[in-house]
Amino acid sequence: MLVTSRETRRWILPKGWIKKKLTPDAMAAREAFEEAGVLGRIASCPIGDYHYLKRMPDGAAIECDVAVYLLEVTRVLDTWPEMDQRERRWMRIDDAAALISDGELVPLLRRLAQVPYPAAL
Repeated sequence: MLVTSRETRRWILPKGWIKKKLTPDAMAAREAFEEAGVLGRIASCPIGDYHYLKRMPDGAAIECDVAVYLLEVTRVLDTWPEMDQRERRWMRIDDAAALISDGELVPLLRRLAQVPYPAAL
């Protein structure tokens, strides 16, 4: 499942800034809830990572490192915090890899497509 970014409407994975009070996996689950309206069981270890340049409101670009966690979705909500700001779409991993705009994420998604579920979690 991918979501659109708020400003450019590019297809992305839910992600956010680290919060001191949450572990990285708990933060990933929280972002999936806020940005995509999904709940479930989050893997405790990331399946990989990638880097991208984030445009800041002042026009500056900063490099961000993103750890990617798998979430076994057990509940899809009809309403969620950012539902008016984003679109979410379920799709096959290969289709997601073709739509995703973060180039470093594509190889990670393609490798994930080769791992049988539930071994991926």
